[in-house]
Amino acid sequence: MTIRLNETALRHARSLVRDGQVVRDERDAWSEDAPSADEENAFVEREGWTEYRHWHLGVDDDENDETKGAYSFPYGDFRRVHRCAVISLESRAGQYDHDDIRDAARALLELIDAEG
Repeated sequence: MTIRLNETALRHARSLVRDGQVVRDERDAWSEDAPSADEENAFVEREGWTEYRHWHLGVDDDENDETKGAYSFPYGDFRRVHRCAVISLESRAGQYDHDDIRDAARALLELIDAEG
């Protein structure tokens, strides 16, 4: 398993932040705000795998790109970036030595806070 930074998703997240599509919530809110499996499935059905990919900072090229297992480190709810999601994924990326994802999340968090 080789998870790498999804640059396209990072650009998408930055664009959303600049457009004000952000929920400025606290660290622990992500467990409440994260899309459920049913919401994820409905999104994939409606929008497709390419759009689903845009909402995850981690991608595993060894996995089938039309499975959820290929994507990790979600940063939003398919409408907006959630500050709590970015905090959470920064921490998890650091725990698992995904330094490029951790650093991208840190920079995204700084952008969120600067835009607020």
